[in-house]
Amino acid sequence: MSQDWIYHNSHEENYRTPFGALPCSARVSLRIKVVSEAPPDSVLLRLWSQERGEILCTMSLLEASGKDRIYHREIEVLNNPGLLWYFFMIRLEGQIYYYGNNLQQKGGIGQVYIHEPPSYQVTVYKSNAETPNWFKSKVMYQVFVDRFFSYIPEATKYIPDPKTYFLREWSDLPDYERDQDNHRVLRYDYFGGNLLGLIEKLPYLCELGIGILYLNPIFEAHSNHKYDTADYHQIDPMYGDQAIFHRLCQEGKRLGIAIILDGVFSHTGSNSIYFNRDETYDSLGAYQSAASPYYSWYRFDRHPDLYDCWWGIDTMPNVNETDPGYQDFILYHKNSVIRYWMELGAKGWRLDVADELPDSFIKSLKEVMKAVDEDAVLIGEVWEDASNKVSYGQIREYLLGDELDSPTNYPFRRILLDFFLGAIQAEDMHLELMQLYENYPMHHFYTAMNLVGSHDVPRVLTLLGEAPDQQSLSKAEQRLYHLPASKRVLAVKRLKLLSLIQMCFPGVPCIYYGDEAGLEGYSDPYNRAPYPWGKENLELQFWYKTIIGFRNQYDALQTGSWHTLYANGNVYGLLRQIQQGRDVFGQKRKNGTFLVFVNRCEDQTENIEVDISNWCSGPLVNLLDGQERIDMDGSVLRLTLHPLEAKIMMQR
Repeated sequence: MSQDWIYHNSHEENYRTPFGALPCSARVSLRIKVVSEAPPDSVLLRLWSQERGEILCTMSLLEASGKDRIYHREIEVLNNPGLLWYFFMIRLEGQIYYYGNNLQQKGGIGQVYIHEPPSYQVTVYKSNAETPNWFKSKVMYQVFVDRFFSYIPEATKYIPDPKTYFLREWSDLPDYERDQDNHRVLRYDYFGGNLLGLIEKLPYLCELGIGILYLNPIFEAHSNHKYDTADYHQIDPMYGDQAIFHRLCQEGKRLGIAIILDGVFSHTGSNSIYFNRDETYDSLGAYQSAASPYYSWYRFDRHPDLYDCWWGIDTMPNVNETDPGYQDFILYHKNSVIRYWMELGAKGWRLDVADELPDSFIKSLKEVMKAVDEDAVLIGEVWEDASNKVSYGQIREYLLGDELDSPTNYPFRRILLDFFLGAIQAEDMHLELMQLYENYPMHHFYTAMNLVGSHDVPRVLTLLGEAPDQQSLSKAEQRLYHLPASKRVLAVKRLKLLSLIQMCFPGVPCIYYGDEAGLEGYSDPYNRAPYPWGKENLELQFWYKTIIGFRNQYDALQTGSWHTLYANGNVYGLLRQIQQGRDVFGQKRKNGTFLVFVNRCEDQTENIEVDISNWCSGPLVNLLDGQERIDMDGSVLRLTLHPLEAKIMMQR
């Protein structure tokens, strides 16, 4: 028998209605088609969940025509938030056939197996769950404060301890001073960027169109990355102080820019008030004595030298997030870390390594945060599909209603890079994007932090320029590597197309500082070079201002519906639309219809035809070239896309 004699497609409303994630106790209709001479002996729907275990449901014959038979079953999903899994069992002529998810587990069209198959997923979330509406409409910008802009009046000049830090010129490349034998960092470089510098450049960010400023850690620490917190209640003196932070929040609010802080709560620094291994502080740290008020925060196998630490790095001792004293300090006390910084103006938090924080801690943190500001946003660092992420043997609860407002969308980044670098075709990109669309509750799909660069990955321009794999180069070679001129031109063209999709796709686009200015660089520390003030790639910078302007101007590009219009080979096309004055969340927004097409190919013109009669009727105007009017041929849109060309068209 051919593989398609049994058919189910979780993306088609004829086979699964309603689509995607569902609230608790909702009902979903599941159908499957069986094509056979003789009718099956039985067709069963197999369900599994943590809540109910395994359930086998008999499916009923809904309709029959010749050899084609459609079987149907309507079920109620879970009563409590969680994941529901399903596949089908067809008994025919004494043989059991299974139909489940495809081998890639992408959802959509599945396949036939003769053994238990991978299951389809239904995410079941809390019925009243929602995410902040304001957040869905903004564009985010991530900043490493030390590397953005230095503004240091003589009266506030601060010089760090030269035993720990050494100053570089703004035009230098970043690097660490390491021990040649064990490669441990001996001294950290710094460039002098600070919060006053951020305040000075807020007008630039406003002009760029930014509405959210996410800061890498700014609390006192003894590294340049600041992920080794020394004092949660102090701004690192390299960056400023609480008064300057409050001013930043106030100035940002005046310009429509919200400030998000990086919360590093899975570990502290060993050189901190709380651990105090280096006896830098007057406090009695956990390293010094079991009588320390902070001792219960940490896990010692043998006090004081053998303790649990983050990824084995002994300068970052892990904390026990369930310890009552630690929770009081971070969450519950009147002057808790969360309350303190939000009362100074922070609009939310990005949780570092969310998969190493217990679900209960994340839920409690969100509850406290929302009590201070119900419109605040909680972002979690998640590198995989956040709906079914497994960490330490457990499926994590990130999107069920009491946890994150927004996951970092690293899968989105990977999908787009794979497409533009030729690793997948447009049809594959569509299926991978649909997987996220199917698995994420709608309100999370539209708040996902859609990044393409960050401090933890090589610069997107370096990757798009087809730089050698960094593992093939020494650290010295990585530091000095620059794209050849021809590859840099290619990378810029690709980044323009990729960023256009990023700005026009559901979710919150996030720009890593300097990507819009043309910075290159391999992974840490080379992806953390200072912003190139006065040496920006003006073509890219103008492009980003333009496409961010489109997103900020048109409601449909923020919270309109999303559909893939075309996905074939080198060309991908999507549609964003608001009709009848309501967006996908039922909020009043302006009507609009936008079509975006990109041709990733470097040397081939693509001529495409798309029937768009279900969505709009011309004429269309190309926003990237206001003089270009595109007329419809009946219901068919015909487009010519030159190599590495994009069009974003609006219905007049």
